[in-house]
Order: sequence, then structure tokens, then C-alpha cells
Amino acid sequence: MGSGEEFMKYRSPLVSRYASKEMAYNFSDRKKFTTWRRLWLYLAKAEKELGLSITDAQVSEMESHLEDIDFVMAAEEERKLRHDVMAHVHTFAHCCPTAAPIIHLGATSCYVGDNTDLIMLRDGFDILLPKLARVIDRLANFAEKYADLPTLGFTHYQPAQLTTVGKRACLWLQDLVMDMRNLQRAREDLRFRGVKGTTGTQASFLQLFQGDHEKVEELDRKVTEMAGFKKSYLVTGQTYSRKVDIDSLCVLASLGATVHKICTDIRLLANLKEIEEPFEKEQIGSSAMPYKRNPMRAERCCSLARHLMALVSDPLQTAAVQWLERTLDDSANRRISLPESFLTADIILSTLQNITEGLVVYPKVIERHIRHELPFMATENIIMAMVKAGGNRQDCHEKIRVLSQQAAAVVKQEGGDNDLLARVQADPYFTPILGQLDSILDPKTFIGRAPQQVTRFLSEEVRPVLEPYKSKMDVKIELEL
Repeated sequence: MGSGEEFMKYRSPLVSRYASKEMAYNFSDRKKFTTWRRLWLYLAKAEKELGLSITDAQVSEMESHLEDIDFVMAAEEERKLRHDVMAHVHTFAHCCPTAAPIIHLGATSCYVGDNTDLIMLRDGFDILLPKLARVIDRLANFAEKYADLPTLGFTHYQPAQLTTVGKRACLWLQDLVMDMRNLQRAREDLRFRGVKGTTGTQASFLQLFQGDHEKVEELDRKVTEMAGFKKSYLVTGQTYSRKVDIDSLCVLASLGATVHKICTDIRLLANLKEIEEPFEKEQIGSSAMPYKRNPMRAERCCSLARHLMALVSDPLQTAAVQWLERTLDDSANRRISLPESFLTADIILSTLQNITEGLVVYPKVIERHIRHELPFMATENIIMAMVKAGGNRQDCHEKIRVLSQQAAAVVKQEGGDNDLLARVQADPYFTPILGQLDSILDPKTFIGRAPQQVTRFLSEEVRPVLEPYKSKMDVKIELEL
């Protein structure tokens, strides 16, 4: 059971309660500081290859101690030195005495700090993209299944012309596909900071290589390649431009807006009892009202999406106040805003995947709601049919107007059902078209090209973006609620 000491201090619920293991690890201390050691190794290897006096033994020693970090020693060093990078330089040097003289040679703190952040951002996107692809895939399957199931459309949250359940899902999908492209672009636009020195001029490395500019450029290229990047930023200050953080977090905030809209729609439809998120056999909706089936997953997504959207203000403010080559007031903020954005995006995508894998549709409820509203929507079709049967358009319009208001009074004032159709059938004026009423009131005649739009949209714009992730589609999400 342990001592329970972990319960004596605040723990972020993003990690303790919600986030996936892979995203939590991506921003962990172990990932961070082993990456620092790898960056020091890359630098030493590249400097050795370009002629600096670094031995194979020193490189091998560094390679053999990438993972065995003494975190207690590092913490003690940081308390003493008040400098996290130098604390870890000393800790690494302690287990690599032969390599100690050349660890961090020519570099500044941002060599490990900023480059590691860029690696974490890149790897964070690599975790998110397949998850987003799975959400799109599940929702595309849902849209295809219900492409031609008529349902009430809503504008201003008032009943409007019919659409289909699948077409409405395509509205959600369209936003998610835009998010997919945005995340892919942000990931591909990331570059490495590389080896740039204290103010970005590479002066220390130019001195190490005795004024050889080509070797300094080659050093930058080699380290960038070892870290898995195609390019580095050609110019930096002490840090890479904090607008990079804006770009990364903006696309995540935009994803948050999408998820909030989707899950709000699901919550509204759950209230109408037309669609529900998955509900476990023994799940309790309310401690006081045992009959309730609350949309808690969708509510969680909305709650966390608001946090994700709010976080983008941090990099905007940070980029705006970076003076000249750099100020350190970015550091504490970025330690929070960067990990929390990715952790939050990870959580809402996992939760949304779980929702979309188990969405429940109630066609009979949808049909009842259509029957309640459709007679009003069909009045124009009834008028057209009467005109074709030889009636006068204005006379028919007045008849329908009077009957519609009578039916509306029954609905609004008496709480009764919409009886407009019964009133039309009982009025001798409409005898010429009574045999057509069933076809006039067929919901499928009111959905326009919705099914065809679904088919084309899924084929041309949705399925193609999923191709790169086909091998990662089989992962299912089981939420710990």
C-alpha cells in the first residue's frame, strides 16, 4: 500500500486521474533528463567527428550512462547551484569521470532545454495524431451507418428542416479533419534549435573550431540529424522563437473548440433522448436520482476542452514579452502550459474515442420528434400538391394557415400532440390529395442530398487523411471512470 505520502501534496489530476501513460511519460522528468544526456552525447559525437579532441572512451562512457540518473544527487546539486542544467551536468559528470571535461562543451543551457522541449512537442504530436485519426475513423463509421436516417435539424436550437444523423456527424468530422491537418502542419513545421550558443551567434563553437564556419554549420547539421529533425532554425536568440509555442498550442486550442462543440451537441441530443454516449451496466448517473443517465464523458470533454482553449493565452503572452535575445520569465510558465496542453488534448481525444466507439442512437425517439414537427414543415408541399390537383394557391394557403394555428394552440396551450395532419384529413377541401399524404409526409423526402453528401465527403475528404494511420486503428479505449 505504501506510506501514503503522495496523498499529502497536490497532484495534477491531468496525470493522476486522466492522462495516458505515453503522454504522461513524454513530459516526465525521466524523459526530459535522459534526453538532455542524449543531446550531450550527440554534441560530443559531432564535435569528435569534426576534429575536436574527444576520445572514443569518453563517448562510450557517456553512452553507457544515459539512463542511470541519480535524481537525489541532481536535486542536491540544484539546491546548491540554483541552476538545473549545471546540476545535471555535474550529476552526469559524476558517473562519467573520463567524459566530464567535454560534457556540454561550447553549449548554453538552452542547448538542452529548448532542444528537449522541441523533441517533446514533436513526440507529443506523434502521440496525438493517431488518437485523432481513431476518433475520425470511429465517427466516419457512425456517419456511414446513419447516413440516411432522417432527424430533425436545429437552428437557434429550434426545430428546422430535416437532416440525417450521419450528415450531422459529418459536420463534426469536417472540423476534426481540419484539426488533423492543423496538427500535421504544426508537427511538420517544428525545427530543431540546434547548436547556436548563448545569444544564437554560434560564437563559442566558432572559437572551438578556430574560425572554421563550415565546421560550425556541419556541427549544427549533424546534431540536428541525430535528434531526428530534418532542419534547424537558421536564426535564434538564446532560445528558439516563442512563436513556435504559439503555433503548437493554437492548433491544440482549436482542437479543444472542436471537441467542445461535438460533446455539447451530444449532451443536447442526450437531453432529447435521441443519442447517448456509452453507459456502463453498473454505472451510477446520480447519487440522488437513480434513473439518470448523465452524459459524463461528454461533460468531461467539455470541461477539459475549456482548459485547453484557455492555455493558449500563455504562449501568446510569453512571446510578446520576450525582450531582445531572451528573458527568463518564459521558463516557469512554459513548464506548465506546454505539458498541460498536450496532456489535456490527449485526455479529450481518448475520451472522445471512447464516446464515438459506443454512441447509441434511438431511431424511434427521433421518429417521434419528426412526427411532432413534420406536419408544419410539410405545409408548403401540401399547398403544391393541391395546386397540382387544381386548387387555388391563395385559398389553400389560408386553409393551411388556419389549421396550423389551431394545431399550434393544441401543442402550446394544451400540451397535446400536433394534430395538423388529422385536421387536414378531416377537411373536405383537401379530399383531392388525401391519397398522397403518406408520400408527402415521408421524412426521406425532406432530407435533400444529405446521404449523397455523406458518401462523397467520407470518400474524398475523410478516408484519405486516415491512410497514414491504418496500422494504428485497432487500439480501443477503456476509460477508468
